[in-house]
Amino acid sequence: MSVFTEYEQRLVAEAIARAERRTDAELVSVLARRADEFAYLPLFCAALLALLVPGLLHLLLGWPGVRGLLVAQLVIFVALCLLLRHPRLGHRLMPRCLCQRTALSLARQQFRALERQRDHGTSSVLIFVSQAENFVTILTDRGIEQHFDPRVRAALIARFTEQVRQGQTLQGFVECIDACAEQLSRPLPATQRRNQLPNRLVILD
Repeated sequence: MSVFTEYEQRLVAEAIARAERRTDAELVSVLARRADEFAYLPLFCAALLALLVPGLLHLLLGWPGVRGLLVAQLVIFVALCLLLRHPRLGHRLMPRCLCQRTALSLARQQFRALERQRDHGTSSVLIFVSQAENFVTILTDRGIEQHFDPRVRAALIARFTEQVRQGQTLQGFVECIDACAEQLSRPLPATQRRNQLPNRLVILD
C-alpha cells in the first residue's frame, strides 16, 4: 500500500483549496491504510482448520490415534497462527462483503466526526478511501445530497476504485475532488470564504 509523501499530501490539499474556491461545499479527503486489522479471523480460521483436518482424518481413516490427534491439532494450530499473521495473507481470508461493510462503517464514523466540527449551515463532502479493501465512497450531508446526481457519484466511485486497484490513489483523489467541484459549482457556487474543515489529507494508520 502506498504511503503519501508530504508533496503528494500537499497536492491533495491544493486540489481541495482549488475546489472550495468554486463551491460553498467543504471537501474533506480521508485515506485509511485498512478499515480493520481483523485480528480475530486468522485465529478463528487456524483453530477451525486445526480441529477439522486431523479430526476428519481420524474419523475416515482411523489415523492418527487419539494421542496423535491432539498433537496434530496443536501443531497445525500453531503453524497456521504463525502463517496467517502475515497481513496480506490474513487479509485475503476476509469475505469481501465484511471488508466493504467495515470500510463503510469507518467512513460514516469519520463523516460524523466532521459534522461535529462544522457549523450547521456548512455543507460538506467526504471522499473516503480504504486501500487494503480497495474501497471508495463519497458521503454528503443533506444540503448537498439533492444536488449530487447519484449516477455521477456512482461513476466517480467506480473510476476512483479502479485507480486505487491500479495504485493510482493520488491521481484518483485529485480527479475526484475536481469532479466533485465541477458537480457542485453550479447549484452551490462559492459565495463566501470559510474553511472550517481541514484541506489536508487525513491519513488513518
